[in-house]
Order: sequence, then structure tokens, then C-alpha cells
Amino acid sequence: MRNITSGYGGAQALWDVSLSVGDGEIVTIIGPNGAGKSTLVNVMAGMHPCWSGDVVFDGTDLTSLSPHRVVGQGVAVVPEGRQVFGDMTVGDNLEIGGYHRDARSHRDERLAQVIELFPILAERRDQLAGSLSGGEQQMLAIGRALMAGPKLLLLDEPSLGLAPVIVEVIFDTLHRIHDAGTAVLVVEQNVVEGLELASRGYVLEQGRILKEDDASDLLEDPEVRTAYLGV
Repeated sequence: MRNITSGYGGAQALWDVSLSVGDGEIVTIIGPNGAGKSTLVNVMAGMHPCWSGDVVFDGTDLTSLSPHRVVGQGVAVVPEGRQVFGDMTVGDNLEIGGYHRDARSHRDERLAQVIELFPILAERRDQLAGSLSGGEQQMLAIGRALMAGPKLLLLDEPSLGLAPVIVEVIFDTLHRIHDAGTAVLVVEQNVVEGLELASRGYVLEQGRILKEDDASDLLEDPEVRTAYLGV
């Protein structure tokens, strides 16, 4: 992302934001509520308009592409709040994730990979997604995104509303997804979990990037520790 500005109506939410994710890298964006983190993810995914600047992935300009075309380029999103299709079964939610034309020929292979990561989804396959627990819905939302075969996986607040033990499972799984070759960008309020997951991190406040550093250095940064860890 290069010099991104965006907002809602006449209210600007992002100011000249630039960031990068390298091939096979895990990057975390931390920041308080209202910092513009979800807006940033939605701009990347083509779900919210970019006022100015460029979103480029693997040499392709995504700035003006519709969401399904962004998916076709290899970028998939796990939205805040999971947003599974509650009146549809777990199996149907996963099928939708692999609906894009380029993903259909790999549907069975990717479904097997998702089930290996989240065996509970096989047990729940005929169950309505809305009846799942919050943790199971998060697993389903990640699995649905993986069905598209992304090169870059975007996750917006994956720990939101989940018990610590489930958060640990989710973040361990993100490591496995990364180890399999997928780059990962995580937007996260859980500062310690988010930065321990990543190799690099950014601090976003009031729509602006305030800091960029190795994740381990951000965890030791006095300003970050004071603002986010109460230390």
C-alpha cells in the first residue's frame, strides 16, 4: 500500500498510509479502536474505495478492482466479526470460499487442507454456521478464506470475543498456514499475541502509521508498552 487515503462520506479515516508485506511474511498491525485498521483491510480487499494512493500485489494494481477480482489475484480476507453465513451449513460456507473460477478446480484438495487444520469443521459440516460457537465460527471464516487458495491472507481482529485458549489455537494455526507458504497480514488489538505471531509490525493511530519495526522490537518499545500494555 502506497500513500493510501480513504474515509466515509466527508470524514477521512486514513492519511497517507504506506505499508508492505513480503512474500511468505507475517505482519501485524496494532492500534486502538477507531484507528482505521478495519478500513485499511477493507481497502486492501477491494471492499472500500481508496481515495488516493495505490494497492499493488505481486505486480498487479488492485486499487480499483472489485472484491471478487482481488480474490482472483490471490488475496483473501477473514473479516472482523467472522461474518459467516449463519443460515447456511458449514459445508456450504466452505464451498462459497472456493467459488471463484480459478479456485474450483482445487476445491477438493483445499477442503482436505482446511479439514486437516480444523477437524471440527468436518464434524460440523451439515450444521448451520450460525449455531457454531464463536471459536468454531472463526475457524470456519479462516477455512472459507483458505478455500480461495490465497497467496496473502488478511485477518481483521481474529481474536475478537474469543476465549484465550481458543485464541491460542487460532494463532497456532496461523503459524501453520504461514509455514505452508501463505503470507499473512493480521490486524489485532491483542498486542502481545499479534506481535509474537509476526516478524514485523506497524502501529496505526488516528489513521496514520506512527511506527514500523521488527515485531520483537515493537514489543519492547517503551511507547508501545505504555500505550498498549500498561507498563
